[in-house]
Amino acid sequence: MAQQAYMTETDGDGGSGPERQRARLRRLVGDLAARLSAGWRGDPRIWRRGLVLAALALLFSLVMLVHSRIPNRFGNLGSLTETFLPWIGLFIPLLLVLALVRRSATALIAVVLPAVVWLNLFGGLLSEKTGGGGDLTVATHNVNADNPDPSGTARDVAASGADVVALEELTASAVPVYEKALATTYRYHSVQGTVGLWSKYPLSGVKPVDIKLGWTRAMRATAATPEGDVAFYVAHLPSVRVKLQAGFTARQRDKSADALGEAIADERIDQVVLLGDLNGTMNDRSLNAVTSQMRSTQGAAGHGFGFSWPASFPMARIDQIMVKGVEPVTSWTLPQTTSDHLPVAARVKVATTDS
Repeated sequence: MAQQAYMTETDGDGGSGPERQRARLRRLVGDLAARLSAGWRGDPRIWRRGLVLAALALLFSLVMLVHSRIPNRFGNLGSLTETFLPWIGLFIPLLLVLALVRRSATALIAVVLPAVVWLNLFGGLLSEKTGGGGDLTVATHNVNADNPDPSGTARDVAASGADVVALEELTASAVPVYEKALATTYRYHSVQGTVGLWSKYPLSGVKPVDIKLGWTRAMRATAATPEGDVAFYVAHLPSVRVKLQAGFTARQRDKSADALGEAIADERIDQVVLLGDLNGTMNDRSLNAVTSQMRSTQGAAGHGFGFSWPASFPMARIDQIMVKGVEPVTSWTLPQTTSDHLPVAARVKVATTDS
């Protein structure tokens, strides 16, 4: 009898091992669904409960839909919202759980709206867009003026295999360290103010770019790649601050972004790559002078959001690789160094120059 009972139990579970575990999981899910359904059936308050949750869901939807209309007159609130816009998605599953706990049909239906809006805005970033091929690998890294190990940081970036590397926030004392550490890999380089460009290919036309700061934090150079000349811009736009009284202070950053956009628009070479710390995301309207004429390699050929700052817990992609007249193939973030930013890299296809 004991043996017969044992056999009956295992057979009822659909066998042994993984099949039995799956059967138990299905029963648990089924029981939970039945209990929830039983608790909701015949409850006339399911439509009256959760009105606050429904209002929050509609509010989040509205913020995402009309973020470009949120004014910057008050503490640059619009730019602040756009910088962290993707993170609104974290509230959607929270609202869903609260709606289930409250047993609110109204809230459950309302949560669908922000979910659809968020997926429409950012769902494409979650898909795999990386490809193969390409003929030029580039990288950029804000190395942090207070970096305790500039030599190690330089070696880490060089290990990425990039053909061209841009570094930002260089100090006078650290420049010789970076030059020494990168000399073996990169034969050509130029440092202009606090930004620098290291290349495996000859550089010409090197000059600082005036971004209305009073000192040099941007440069351009032409790299003679095997596929043709490419104009490289390196920029470190002014930092922004979030202050209780002043809000999102970014006036100088915005002014510099406009100047950088003008310089890129005047570029005579068709193939252009911008590398740098722009202290802003692709969603930030204040960078429109730049973003309106260039493509983000992460947005076009990356996987995920590619957040780069802060390195300890990345929340925004403010380190950018943008291209014009060049086709992005793949884009990614590199492993953390001793900087407070993550380095980012991309592989692109350069159009062959007609002879």
